[in-house]
Amino acid sequence: MTDAAFDDLMGHLDPPMIIVTTVAGDHRAGCLVGFHSQSGMVPDSFAVWLSKANHTYETAVLADHLAVHFLTADDHDLARLFGTTCGADNDKFGQCDWSTGPGGVPLLDRCANRIVGTRHALIDSGSDHVCLVIDPIETASTEGFEPLRLSDVSDLDPGHAAEET
Repeated sequence: MTDAAFDDLMGHLDPPMIIVTTVAGDHRAGCLVGFHSQSGMVPDSFAVWLSKANHTYETAVLADHLAVHFLTADDHDLARLFGTTCGADNDKFGQCDWSTGPGGVPLLDRCANRIVGTRHALIDSGSDHVCLVIDPIETASTEGFEPLRLSDVSDLDPGHAAEET
């Protein structure tokens, strides 16, 4: 398979977008993420892949808790905030409403659909992204929400390029 064939195949997918937030010590971080999936049923688990170039990755590898916020079609502004600005240079949490969740993890108040969990595993396969598997300790869901998808945020320029790892 060529890189072009892989890119073409992936280009046909349109995953829902999430924001991952975390905290290590008193340092909060969060970023827009497109790589994520349920990764187990018994027990429940969820996996997110964070770019090594992302400031949130630096915090998440030291964190005990992560929150996964599922964005709705009305959350483009949150996607812009957490997807185009770098937390090393900007206080993203000073620009949105949030509260403190389990383990001190920041919870985005507008995002009613979320999973809060403890970090179970970190898998680095040598790619530009690292997989973090979480064990859910709190889950909240609203009925019938319309997710914000990758195609809905194609106008955003990422805060970091993949080759910055």
